[in-house]
Amino acid sequence: MRKIAISLGDPAGISYECIVKSAEAFEPDKAYILYGEEVVLRYAKDRFNPSFEYQPIRDISQVKTPGVYLISLNRVRGVLGIKPSEAAGFVAVTYLGRMSADVLRGEIDAIVTLPISKYWAKKGGKFSFPGQTEFVAFFQRVQNFAMAFYSDTLKVVLQTIHIPLKEVPKQITKEAIVEKLKLIHSEWQRFFNITPKVGVLALNPHAGEEGEIGTEEVEVIKPAIEEAKSLGIDAEGPLVPDVAFIEDYRKNYDLLLAMYHDQGLIPFKMLAFDRGVNFTLGLPIPRTSPDHGTAFNIAWKGICNPRSTIEAIKLANKLAEKADKSQFLPKENPNAS
Repeated sequence: MRKIAISLGDPAGISYECIVKSAEAFEPDKAYILYGEEVVLRYAKDRFNPSFEYQPIRDISQVKTPGVYLISLNRVRGVLGIKPSEAAGFVAVTYLGRMSADVLRGEIDAIVTLPISKYWAKKGGKFSFPGQTEFVAFFQRVQNFAMAFYSDTLKVVLQTIHIPLKEVPKQITKEAIVEKLKLIHSEWQRFFNITPKVGVLALNPHAGEEGEIGTEEVEVIKPAIEEAKSLGIDAEGPLVPDVAFIEDYRKNYDLLLAMYHDQGLIPFKMLAFDRGVNFTLGLPIPRTSPDHGTAFNIAWKGICNPRSTIEAIKLANKLAEKADKSQFLPKENPNAS
């Protein structure tokens, strides 16, 4: 029986409403462990989907059969899901950490992280990471990871993630691109059983115009692609970014490697915002997440679209079959009699 862990994120956002509207994603042969405040989840259930069922438990060791379970630490007395606050940020970080502890015990096959507010997480929960991606990678003891965005329409991987735009050229190195392409190659084979064809985007307009608008394409990106090809990786580029996302071009590739956050995320969200999934490459225990944020402006109004949460859970169901829990499972004592 596969176990999927779901941290419910910031209670002032739309996550609790989304989860109670996502029952269609729960498969009957799997166990789903939700990590969040019961008083808030019960409030969301009563308001938005009274038929949503879950079983409160104290510890994941109580999960013996498929179903939906909730681990609540009962940190709050009233419903926090009304406005953003330090208290809500504290709750979001607390459950992210509680879930990660169960991952480290070798209990989980895949995780889904619902959105947090990095501002309130830092204010209320002393969160010191750029985002949940970096947090999850740190607690899974992984340094080589990548942020990927997945949908039926388009798949994008980011070369750089949460850094200022002015810092991007400094991080675009031949070695870094080759490592990212190697990771993409191995992870697509691991999870999807294909050798992917990767379209590598340029950094500069018009792919640099042979060095007239920028030299990164000539000096860095093209040599990285050539080295990757010598390693058996199917990669092409540098592709002109302003046409690479047009359907007639992107259909030639299994995914695109974007050089910076907005280069990849603006077109992805335009094409797949309500069904896109963020998932992290390189993790022993795969992680997915909706491709949107907390959406405080529409929270608790009953109007959130749960489709991205549903797709994140569905992808986690699939990726869970490829979990590698070996580094987290207790080692046998060779001196034991």
